[in-house]
Amino acid sequence: MTDISHRKAALVAGFGYLVVFILTPYTWVESLIVFGDAATTASNIMASEFLFRMSIACWLIVLASDAVVAWALYYFFKPVNSSLALVSAWFRLLFVAIFGINMLNWVNALQLIVGAGDFAAIETDQLQAQAMLFFGAYEYGANIAFVFFSVHIAILGYLVLKAGFMPRIFGILLIVASVGYFTDSFASLLSPAYAKNEVAFWLIVAVPAILAELSLTLWLLFKGGKVQRT
Repeated sequence: MTDISHRKAALVAGFGYLVVFILTPYTWVESLIVFGDAATTASNIMASEFLFRMSIACWLIVLASDAVVAWALYYFFKPVNSSLALVSAWFRLLFVAIFGINMLNWVNALQLIVGAGDFAAIETDQLQAQAMLFFGAYEYGANIAFVFFSVHIAILGYLVLKAGFMPRIFGILLIVASVGYFTDSFASLLSPAYAKNEVAFWLIVAVPAILAELSLTLWLLFKGGKVQRT
């Protein structure tokens, strides 16, 4: 761990986070999947197969970047509290592992929709219905993964507050974002009605998370490692 400076750790974390922000394909496939309408969903994906495959590829890049960010943030916050920094990194890596496995749901759904010829004994509408089950499973898997991510963000916020060399507002924003992630994940698991409410998602999760994590990203890129710990 002595072959990288504090500043370089900040840059690695910042650039990794930047990749996550740029390539996370939430909006790319949002309009393709229409829950409750398997035929329309299948038609949308067949018409935009390359876009869907690109979304899977981008998610894999994002998850790889998340793993790098977990390592870089551990090294960056190790002087603050090495034990908590390690726990924080492990929770982010758990998120990566669970979400990576969860991506198989998209792969399976894609195989059922575009590879219908390989399942000649099964009716098309049945294949499409099974594909929708995989899309539903993906949503549940994502919510489970983000429970672990919320813990990572909460610990990260605490480390920022205790660091002494970072604006404390970043720590407060991160903790607020972690509450949003946690609330949204459990609410989505417990209430199908909430899971369909996009306005609630943006208010509870997206806006606080973007504000907190983008602020941290920019600080890491431009100031991280330049100010010594007090």
